[in-house]
Amino acid sequence: MPKMKKTSQGSVNSTAANLGFEAKLWQTADALRNNMDAAEYKHVVLGLIFLKYISDAFEEQHAKLVAEKLQGADPEDPDEYRAKNIFWVPPEARWSHLKAQAKQATIGQLVDDAMTGIERDNPSLKGVLPKDYARPALDKQRLGQLIDLVTNILLGDKESRSKDILGRVYEYFLSQFASAEGKKGGEFYTPRCVVKLLVEMLEPFKGRVYDPCCGSSGMFVQSIEFIHAHAKGNSNGGKAGGDIAIYGQESNYTTWRLAKMNLAIRGIEGQIAHGDSFHNDRHPDLKADYILANPPFNVSDWRGELLREDKRWKYGIPPAGNANFAWVQHMVHHLAPTALAGFVLANGSMSSNQSGEGEIRRNLIEADLVDCMVALPGQLFYSTQIPACLWFLARDKKNYRFRNRRGEVLFIDTRKLGRMVDRTHRELTNDDIARIAGTYHAWRGEKGAGKYKDVPGFCKAAKLEEIRKHGHVLTPGRYVGAEAQEDDGEPFEEKMKRLTGQLRQQMTEGHKLDKAIETNLKELGYGGR
Repeated sequence: MPKMKKTSQGSVNSTAANLGFEAKLWQTADALRNNMDAAEYKHVVLGLIFLKYISDAFEEQHAKLVAEKLQGADPEDPDEYRAKNIFWVPPEARWSHLKAQAKQATIGQLVDDAMTGIERDNPSLKGVLPKDYARPALDKQRLGQLIDLVTNILLGDKESRSKDILGRVYEYFLSQFASAEGKKGGEFYTPRCVVKLLVEMLEPFKGRVYDPCCGSSGMFVQSIEFIHAHAKGNSNGGKAGGDIAIYGQESNYTTWRLAKMNLAIRGIEGQIAHGDSFHNDRHPDLKADYILANPPFNVSDWRGELLREDKRWKYGIPPAGNANFAWVQHMVHHLAPTALAGFVLANGSMSSNQSGEGEIRRNLIEADLVDCMVALPGQLFYSTQIPACLWFLARDKKNYRFRNRRGEVLFIDTRKLGRMVDRTHRELTNDDIARIAGTYHAWRGEKGAGKYKDVPGFCKAAKLEEIRKHGHVLTPGRYVGAEAQEDDGEPFEEKMKRLTGQLRQQMTEGHKLDKAIETNLKELGYGGR
């Protein structure tokens, strides 16, 4: 087996379930929700958290500039903040102003005015922030209580930024809203452990990173975190320059706003477009070096009948009733000559032969695009119980950065991995992620990843000929086989003699118990038929 790499969040034993104040903050905020729908409340809370963050960062810089006034500093000059990559916050949007007015009946309008002022003075946020706090349906007393709650958390000062306090709170709240909303919320939230696994396997150190259905931008955030974690070369020979450009698209307008906010709070710049990637591709000429995505599963209303002649369908026309292979081919279309892609799909994509899907999958395999397939455990997602898998594609498997892998596909079955973090949700631990990613890196011949070998029940490198014999089905379970059982050293003949003796003894005991039960029933007057 390959060596286990230390993953991008320090100890391999820590998981997203090991939370501190985020959980307590959520419990308090959720208690203030009253009867408001989670989908609506989400924007109320996340908008306030964002506002508090940029106000904290502003106030810290403002205090420094006040102290430097004698040296010519101007605390009310927006350029003094923009030079430090800090958003300029106009007086009406500063948290101290809102906090002082939190108990007033006009607080909703004051928050709306604050959001409007920030968008006005920071063009990159134009059209992004929620501005409906004044609506009658929002309880202003509870809004004031929420402002008081958020007031007690430092989010944007230098120390908090270094610990990514806001990122932790924001991400935790996104996950909790996804859980509360079920499928509706899960459309834009991919569990952190799944995103982390994709990123750790693909290792997007340098180049153009693209997500055609980017949701709340989790793939991009994790890519940046990965680069920061490996910047000292602990897995890339010191070459982690962090020189990546981000491109994304999201069709849901409110989710697109969340994506923009999620990147803005971390100071990440990216070209995130709003629109339908199938019918209004906003990055038509992009050839990406890495594609990471979690397309919505089995979408039937993607209006595929309008795109029958589309140039992206090089490997077959995807069925109008299921967008899975439209997403796959859209991503292949956007791959640069030596690019890699990793994405989530429903398990049916690995074996379905309906409506030409089997033919498209066969063509992708025969074109030698499929690099690795990973079967995931169940219960990872908030939004669906549909079993899921990971596809990894390579535009050129010959010998770019890794060994020549032409005519070969790696299959990994992780269905037995992970641990339950609550009654209904499972999570891959950092140890699991390190094992899976390390196996892929060793198989593709990455320097320092160790030597690859097949492990029954877990991983198997299969040749194209073997995949053809299985009818071009890509389900890992067909290839990895059963987990090897330890040999206990007992000769077969002796074991059979012992086991058959145990069976006869148990059958004899069973007969005795049956007779005792029958005798007791007769004594109770229930012995007759």
